[in-house]
Amino acid sequence: MRIGSVDIGPGALLAPMEAVTDLPFRTICEELGAALTYTEFLSAEALTRGAEKALTRMSKSLGGRKFAVQVFGRDPEVVARAAGLAADIGASVLDINMGCPAKKITGGMCGSALMREPELARAMVAAVRAAIPDAIPVTVKHRAGWDDLSLNAADFARQMVDAGAALITVHGRTRAQGFSGTVRLSAIAEVRLALPTTIPVVGNGDIRSVDDYLVMKRETNCDAVMIGRAARGNPWLFRDVRALEEGRPLPPAPAITEQHAVWRHHAELVREHSPPKMVLHELRKTLAWYSRGLFGGSDLRSRCFSERSSDAVLDLGERFFANLLAREAHAGVAADPVPPEEKWRERHQRRAGDKEEMENVCDG
Repeated sequence: MRIGSVDIGPGALLAPMEAVTDLPFRTICEELGAALTYTEFLSAEALTRGAEKALTRMSKSLGGRKFAVQVFGRDPEVVARAAGLAADIGASVLDINMGCPAKKITGGMCGSALMREPELARAMVAAVRAAIPDAIPVTVKHRAGWDDLSLNAADFARQMVDAGAALITVHGRTRAQGFSGTVRLSAIAEVRLALPTTIPVVGNGDIRSVDDYLVMKRETNCDAVMIGRAARGNPWLFRDVRALEEGRPLPPAPAITEQHAVWRHHAELVREHSPPKMVLHELRKTLAWYSRGLFGGSDLRSRCFSERSSDAVLDLGERFFANLLAREAHAGVAADPVPPEEKWRERHQRRAGDKEEMENVCDG
């Protein structure tokens, strides 16, 4: 796939997500086959006034890999200046967030609120296009519409392309849905039909498996798929999609040894690249992600968030995976079903965790 003049390899894209797609997580996904990763969605206003937190999050990928920076805002001139900062650090793609449904974003008439103001959105795309080098494509991520009475994705996408957008990503829910209900694959399909074939369309929403990926591609005819929350703790999904796109057999599910190695590598990246005051929090979070679905994971997460030092969290993770390996090596234990009470705890915690993450993690 090409985005303007930028070649993107086969595979799925990693969605921009607040408090998720930092440099360590993006690196893991890139190493496991993500075709392109996006930064967390960043406030254009914060970037242009030099806010340290926002500038730190606008980090280039390691190893010279291509990466996209996503920004949000309402003032075309401010967003254009923020785009210039992204160009200065070497962004391959500049994406404008017109899809985030979070109240803290739409309350400032940014994110998906811009779908109700297409003229302003057009002006923003045009201003960004004029502010950065032609070699850096400008792209837009938006939703199916504001609500069920304003499903304007196809017309909105046409206007963004007319203003200079080189790619459109569509999350198949309305702003009113947030992250609940069913993704409208028809909205993504309508955008694909409405745009020239030279403009790639990316489908987004509820991609948790290779089967979901295949359904999205088949039902929408989209050019690529973007994966969001499902990648937390399962970056191997990118490897599976890439194998599929390259016509190779799907690799086997990662063994415990591989899950251990990837978690350890992720933790090392956190210690190396995260702000010092965030390291403990990030280590807790990543260990929680990688323990999902594994025996004893619920108990691990309860203990993990009570630890007060990075070393203690790392030691807890090492002992957790060592116990899993020992259990697997013990004759017959690996085949034993998870005890009913463990299943109940896992299910209860997963539902509670999903609800909390829906409220606190916004997919840009």
